[in-house]
Amino acid sequence: MRPHDVVVLLKILSLNNGWLNKDLSTGLNISQSEISESLNRSAIAGLISPDKKKVFKSALLKFIEFGLGYVFPAEPGAIGRGIPTAHSAPVLKDQIVSQENYVWPYASGNAKGQAIQPLYPNQVQAVLQDDKLYDMLALIDSIRVGKVREKDKAMDLLKKYFDQ
Repeated sequence: MRPHDVVVLLKILSLNNGWLNKDLSTGLNISQSEISESLNRSAIAGLISPDKKKVFKSALLKFIEFGLGYVFPAEPGAIGRGIPTAHSAPVLKDQIVSQENYVWPYASGNAKGQAIQPLYPNQVQAVLQDDKLYDMLALIDSIRVGKVREKDKAMDLLKKYFDQ
């Protein structure tokens, strides 16, 4: 698995209905060949059906909850400008009070905080076009860097997004 494989699966879930590889490619700014390779890796990992049409939501949730932080850990870096993520993002901001702010680095961002590297380079451009994807990726960052309380709240909210 590569970090953007998780993003590809989340993008599929954000699209809800039918999708094509070109839809994923355009929405994530990833080449169609890389989308195809990503789906193959996810099928081997048991996170999407062999025909690559159905994301196995419970398997993906378990991977996110128990494996993501170990496989793709996030280490907050220097203070910078960017797009709010983790508990600083709108999806969690009202539910978790913290002195720390986290952002994905982005020169045109409207927030300041410790930088968290996104799962793939074009992630900021993708979330600016897809609010549901933004929320899910911010929740995932909360799982990657948060304490137990933040992780639990993020998992509860992520499960709701998966049920939509």
